[in-house]
Amino acid sequence: MELIIILAIVAVIVVGFILIYNGLVTKRNRIDEAFAQIEVQLKRRHDLIPNLVQAVKGYMGFEQDVLTRVTEARASAVAAGSQGPAQQAQAENALTGALRSLFAVVENYPDLKASTNVMQLQEELTTTENQISFSRQHYNATVLDYNNTLQTIPNVLVAGPLGFAKREFFDAEPEAEAVPTVDLSLS
Repeated sequence: MELIIILAIVAVIVVGFILIYNGLVTKRNRIDEAFAQIEVQLKRRHDLIPNLVQAVKGYMGFEQDVLTRVTEARASAVAAGSQGPAQQAQAENALTGALRSLFAVVENYPDLKASTNVMQLQEELTTTENQISFSRQHYNATVLDYNNTLQTIPNVLVAGPLGFAKREFFDAEPEAEAVPTVDLSLS
């Protein structure tokens, strides 16, 4: 009788261990899949930028520094892809800033603003930016779920010894988190 009780306890522990391990693996794989979705959208963004630069280059001959910053920021963002979410997010945020500068300069050129090609590229980039935002939200939610699972009992007893480590969030750009100021005064 005592042997049956001991075997039952061991069986419950083994089944519990297997369930925890499989759950952690599933959550880790979901993070990898969510990050792959971000990378798909970032690649699309990176592929659109040279076309945009080429489209505006003829109109903006003396605004070369803006185009150079966009090109350099794109190259840095592509290179940061293998350095992890934190570095990649930082490089992508720099690219977003460079693109904002480019779009601000485009506003000064009526012929360029009216260009169908430039308008189409801007629309595609805007759509891609939205997809990146949604993918980033999904990734961060998945990371939060995984990190919470890692840090709760009994999972923490299995996760650490088996090499499951906390994952980094893909942080949004600091400018996007700032609350805009609205001035409705009639001056």
